[in-house]
Amino acid sequence: MVEKIQKTLRDSVTARWTVLVLVASMMFFAYMFVDILSPLASLLNDSLGWDQGVFGTYAAGEYLLNVFGFLILAGIILDKMGVRFTGLLSASLMVIGAGIKVIGISDWFQTTACAEWLNSWWVTMPASAKLAMFGFMIFGCGCEMAGTTVSKILAKWFKGKEMALAMGLEMAIARLGVFAAMWLSPMISSRFAVDGVNSVSAPLIFAALLLVIGLLNFFVFTIMDTKFDNQLVAIGEATAEKDPEDEFHVSDLAQIFRSKMFWIVALLCVLYYSAIFPFQRFATNFLEETLSNPAEGIIVTNAEAAGLFKWFPILAMVLTPFLGAFIDYKGKGASMMMLGAVIMTACHLVFAFVLPAYPSKTLALVTILILGVSFSLVPASMWPSVPKIIDEKVLGSAYCLIFWVQNVGLCLVPLLIGKLRVATNGYLVPMIVFASFGVLAFLLSLALKVEDKRKGYGLELPNKK
Repeated sequence: MVEKIQKTLRDSVTARWTVLVLVASMMFFAYMFVDILSPLASLLNDSLGWDQGVFGTYAAGEYLLNVFGFLILAGIILDKMGVRFTGLLSASLMVIGAGIKVIGISDWFQTTACAEWLNSWWVTMPASAKLAMFGFMIFGCGCEMAGTTVSKILAKWFKGKEMALAMGLEMAIARLGVFAAMWLSPMISSRFAVDGVNSVSAPLIFAALLLVIGLLNFFVFTIMDTKFDNQLVAIGEATAEKDPEDEFHVSDLAQIFRSKMFWIVALLCVLYYSAIFPFQRFATNFLEETLSNPAEGIIVTNAEAAGLFKWFPILAMVLTPFLGAFIDYKGKGASMMMLGAVIMTACHLVFAFVLPAYPSKTLALVTILILGVSFSLVPASMWPSVPKIIDEKVLGSAYCLIFWVQNVGLCLVPLLIGKLRVATNGYLVPMIVFASFGVLAFLLSLALKVEDKRKGYGLELPNKK
């Protein structure tokens, strides 16, 4: 009887992996929504007047409110209110933001009084882009909050279990959303064409409806998590009322800011992801321009370019769970971050110098796949490392603060790339910028490994106990 009461839902393989599926599917739908318009950059320009500068500004909108403090607030909410409340809030914000974005893109909105008013100021941005950007801001708040919440959920449900594997699988499922967006968006756009003009709004509506399913999935998770918490109280691993010593206080944030390892991980994160996510926004257009040669009659269409880039997350999706399992049983997390930064730098240098000189679809696809390897190495090793360097009491805030630093880069870099595209009328300088981020990320991963060896955080050690 004593042995029986000691078991919780976390000890059930079925229960904890069901939790993974529920929360990972929500992130899959979120990542799909993020990039659902990326393959349609040329169509947005033709249909709604979004040039590359406008598109870059719109893309930056996803991170704008997060940069101006929302993610810090999200961390406090997460540690004060718990994963259930925060997860439902984040999923709801994503659905609301998606709805506003759908309205902004829709044909009927363009002739409304609201659109006319929006067009009367900041005339370089069309009304559709302004409202879509506003919706993207709200969605971005929910998406980034959801990402940190899911990390804390997996740290809780897989504590002492297959944590890195679980986080790796969650990231793999989420990355599959990028593949789905690149694959389905042009297809849906073409399927709902009107008078020979592909639809911009149809793919967006489809992705928004999937976010509603993600919200419903999280409702199911809250039921399971409530039961799990009651079990933890029953076996004495937790109390119904938190001990004042264990209660989160805003002043505990100082503990995070004083951590040298936190800043190394946060800066490594922003540099690495600034060379990945903003690149995704421009990748389809980059491949269109770089692989096409009108003088020789070679034209790579928007759909063909999106078809090439859709394979980017595939190796990441396949490799990340295996790398997570490797870290669980063998360790070497810091070393994997270093290797991932090197590979990412090399890929962007190929995009900058080699592919324009030898415009080959095969070379482009191979480089994209190798970049996917990098995209599995760094996230698979970075996120499970955070619980090793940060107290569990402030873990949610730590994840949010890392995401906050990351969002500063993800907000500013698309703006920078959009301006560089307009100023240079090419992709050479933007690709060099992305490669330079990789070099800096490598130097920080080296510093992380040195500091871990000096202080013994265990980043190179296995997670499995």
